[in-house]
Amino acid sequence: MTTQNKSLELGKLAANTIRLLSADGVQKAGCGHPGMPMGMADCAFVLWNRFLKFNPSDPKWVGRDRFILSPGHGSMLLYSLLHLSGYPISIDDLKNFRQWDSKTPGHPEYGCLPGIETTTGPLGQGFSTGVGMAIAAKMTAERFNREGFELFGTHRIFGIVSDGDLMEGVSAEAASFAAHLGLDNIVYLYDDNKITIEGKTDIAFTENVGKRFEAYGWNVLYTDGHDQQSIAEALAKGIAEKERPTLIVAHTHIGFGSPNKQDNSEVHGAALGVEELRATKKNLGFPEDAEFMVPDEVKTVFAERNSELKTDYNDWQKKFVAWQTSFPELAKGWEDRDKIVVTEEFEKELIALVANEAAATRSLSGKVMQKIAEKFPGFCGGSADLAPSTSTYLKAFPDIQKGKFGGRNFHFGIREHAMGAVLTGMSLEGGLIPFGATFLVFSDYMKPAIRLAAMMGRHVVYVFTHDTIFIGEDGPTHQPTEQLPALRSIPNLTVIRPADGTEVAMAWSSALKKQSGPTALILTRQKVTPVHREESFDPLLIQKGAYILSKEGGDCPDVTIVATGSEVQIAQQAKELLEKDGLLIRLVSMPSVSQFKQQPDEYRDSVIPPNSPVAVIEAASSFGWGDLFRQPLLTICIDRFGASAPAKILAEQFGFTPEKVAGKIRIWLQTFV
Repeated sequence: MTTQNKSLELGKLAANTIRLLSADGVQKAGCGHPGMPMGMADCAFVLWNRFLKFNPSDPKWVGRDRFILSPGHGSMLLYSLLHLSGYPISIDDLKNFRQWDSKTPGHPEYGCLPGIETTTGPLGQGFSTGVGMAIAAKMTAERFNREGFELFGTHRIFGIVSDGDLMEGVSAEAASFAAHLGLDNIVYLYDDNKITIEGKTDIAFTENVGKRFEAYGWNVLYTDGHDQQSIAEALAKGIAEKERPTLIVAHTHIGFGSPNKQDNSEVHGAALGVEELRATKKNLGFPEDAEFMVPDEVKTVFAERNSELKTDYNDWQKKFVAWQTSFPELAKGWEDRDKIVVTEEFEKELIALVANEAAATRSLSGKVMQKIAEKFPGFCGGSADLAPSTSTYLKAFPDIQKGKFGGRNFHFGIREHAMGAVLTGMSLEGGLIPFGATFLVFSDYMKPAIRLAAMMGRHVVYVFTHDTIFIGEDGPTHQPTEQLPALRSIPNLTVIRPADGTEVAMAWSSALKKQSGPTALILTRQKVTPVHREESFDPLLIQKGAYILSKEGGDCPDVTIVATGSEVQIAQQAKELLEKDGLLIRLVSMPSVSQFKQQPDEYRDSVIPPNSPVAVIEAASSFGWGDLFRQPLLTICIDRFGASAPAKILAEQFGFTPEKVAGKIRIWLQTFV
């Protein structure tokens, strides 16, 4: 046997090992998705064994390539690759697939295992998150590389994507954006197996995917997904591309090797079954009764690849040390890139910028952002074609465009779905604090990406403006009502709706400080006036989520009024009217429900007495307030869609004037007499 033939035989043996490890894992769990791992085993083996740069001993090595399994349902493929490649994942971990407290959950989850670059599962999100990673790599290269020291951002974003990924709209937006920016550091393998859960793809999906991606501006290549030499040639061409992202269309057979279920939709999302799995092993030349078998020859193949990669890794480290010596200031910037320290002095600077100004909170936020950009080099982002409306353009810095990644401002275009995922991908690369902006009502387009960012604990900031019906004449399609409570329901997402400049400044400070999850800032289009506070007021109370703005003149309030955002002004005026009736009123500003929930009971009770009736004023759905307060509760909210009219008319019609608010509270309190 020639050396080439031996290599091909070993490659087939390795791919079959990956197939059967995946099928065994699904079979033992009794559920899962064996079809894709079996179909893409050849492509995955060639990528990992010949092209992908990584180091299991240093899984966060910045010079590594990133691998994204966008169809996360095929997670056993990734777990098998990690095991074979020397990552700390054992055969027992593979056997524990999909079980409680397992390292190998049903879909890849960031943080469960080294080598998992991002959480995937919702189709299209992995594809789109990879675009953000590719952008961040380009930005990192621009900031830190110098002639002769091309160390940073030279890696590639490799991925496997599926028919389902490419049907989802988010990937279409991300693909368009990636081509616009010329992200030649993306190489995706498309598993073109023509099967989905319901049957053949042509029952719903008959477009020419390759031509579509060519129209976007991608480099499109084709390969037989089971011919390892053809796969290697396509990957080499994709890597050599210097202008465009690459999509390699790999024609594959789902469930490859299964005598009775190959090319059948049944193999997509169900275990093969005991007899079919035995038949598959026999068909692929493995003992029928062997489980989770890794032949010694395959172990050797992966061990040899690791040795090659360690040489590359050591060379990179030597060059890195030389770079540190040659460029000490850059090296200090690199070392500090993830250190985000918000001092009390800096918070005071932010407050001083906007505390006494009457303006829309979106405008006040824009001023604060300019100051943040001066201090933090990694602060960057943009808007979904709404920068003038969201006040998020960083004036002192240039734009990001194709071939120009030294700036800070992104023009995401009208692509909210992709923007959300791209921000997550950027945050995963380190050294950046990405933000994205749009109107609050369009946060619905970003919800899947926001949810994943929260799940992964990513440091991302969302700037959502035009926060209530008071945007006026645009009408109910643009007036958010249910979006605010919907965002508050997402675990680990901090939602902050500031009332004035001081709260805006502290909201941004909070967003910078919280590096273990995303923050959503909810801002007005209409002008607000500065809230009156005592001179002794401690601004840090704002970051507790709620605080007493003005106290009652007795032992216990007749009612505690809780308001958020622009409604704090209405509440202040309503309080004055009620006090004329001799009522004892406590006024509480609650910029962040989530932050308030995290406070000790003692603090919460000191702000809102448990024996005091509570009236909540917020121009949004009342959903959720009843979970926060167990005492008698009045919600002055909006539990319907808005209407098209000037803001002043809407305030009158929906009962958000001081007089109408005071009247509702007055009538409600009479029920306690």
